[in-house]
Amino acid sequence: MTEPANNIRPQIGIFDLGMIVVSLVIGIGIFRTPAIVARQAGSEDVFFLAWAAGGLVSLIGALVFAEIGSRHHFPGGFYKLISTAFHPVYSFMINWVIVLTYGAGMAGVALIGSEYINPLLPDALHSRIGIQGTAVITLLFFYMVNMLGIKSGSRIQNLLSSLKIVMMLVLCTGIFFATNHSSEEVIAPVQNGGWLAAFGASLIAVFYTFGGYQQTLNFGADIKNPVKSTPRGILLGMFLIIALYMSINYAYYKVLGFEGLKSSNLIAADTAKALFGSGGEIFFSVAIFLSVLGFINATMLSLPRVYYAMADDRILPGVFKKVNSKTQVQEFALTFLIVTTLLSLLMLDTFEQIVNYVMSVDSIALASSAATLFVFRRKAGNPDLHTGFKMKGYPWLPAFFVLFLCIIAINVIVTDPSSAIVGWGLFLGGAPLYFLLQKLGNRS
Repeated sequence: MTEPANNIRPQIGIFDLGMIVVSLVIGIGIFRTPAIVARQAGSEDVFFLAWAAGGLVSLIGALVFAEIGSRHHFPGGFYKLISTAFHPVYSFMINWVIVLTYGAGMAGVALIGSEYINPLLPDALHSRIGIQGTAVITLLFFYMVNMLGIKSGSRIQNLLSSLKIVMMLVLCTGIFFATNHSSEEVIAPVQNGGWLAAFGASLIAVFYTFGGYQQTLNFGADIKNPVKSTPRGILLGMFLIIALYMSINYAYYKVLGFEGLKSSNLIAADTAKALFGSGGEIFFSVAIFLSVLGFINATMLSLPRVYYAMADDRILPGVFKKVNSKTQVQEFALTFLIVTTLLSLLMLDTFEQIVNYVMSVDSIALASSAATLFVFRRKAGNPDLHTGFKMKGYPWLPAFFVLFLCIIAINVIVTDPSSAIVGWGLFLGGAPLYFLLQKLGNRS
């Protein structure tokens, strides 16, 4: 496989990449989705089983992408890998939806941040319209910050990501200081099919919360010594994330009890209030809003790489690849991203809808990118001369990971078909759009 030429100088080390993984995965989901998972699970056993299963499968996925990233590293890698292993049309169909659904995910994160911060603002902003207005202002603010230059965006990112980790560690202290609610009576799962159906439905939000680490492949050309650094950075980030997620979920459960966990919409603020009083609730509302800003900023930094790769293949118009020589910003690509994000915010105005909208196709995208490992191993021949990281358990563990993701996609269709229709409609619509854009690109 020929690596595309580029003028990017590698600047990212192992620790830097690990922190990028943390930034891409830990957005705002862990501060909201546990309540969704609890309602779907119906019992504390299914709740913790879903999180443990999500962590285990995500770790297997991290091993898969660690090997893929060790073998191939270039800008916009998530698009390039699927295009090379399968077909450019299929890769475009997937990445076209990713471009839009990640905008929807960013809109969902902005909504949650607004729900946390708006109670601290004047009463006029406490309505649903006020919350949406705050989300719009937040998105536009970071659009302007990133338009100023890559350096300004990266500096703000370091500060906000550090605050996010510290905030989660403080919440985890609830494990040691809270009253134990584990003896309370819980309600059994009510989904048709019993606990298995509840478990499957719970995994949708769990995987949304664990998602994002695969997007580190878009930074392939920025990584120093990528053959060794890519797998180490990905695994460093994922081990930290799994430890934080399991700890904070247990803290939620111990502080609020399972019934309190199910009924809480602002679970992190409720936990902080129980631990530290009203002052803790205010502090964490502000801190979580800042965490939202960090995730939005990281997304605005990373997604233009995918646009760049598509434009480099003459699938998207060349304007998506154009970079301001002074600020190093893809101005048109960034503007396109903010427009699609705002449209998603207006069309899907609840977080639960946005989760299923994103997951309806994102699971298939993740499964497809993971399946490229089978193609690359086969093309490598026997013996495989690759000297970098090779995951153990091949081909059974990658096959299990791909199958598990396909099951998640089916669960989304079953549990929320209306949201799934939106995602799959966009996916299928990508085929004619590909040929149209390719035709236009060949004319230019």
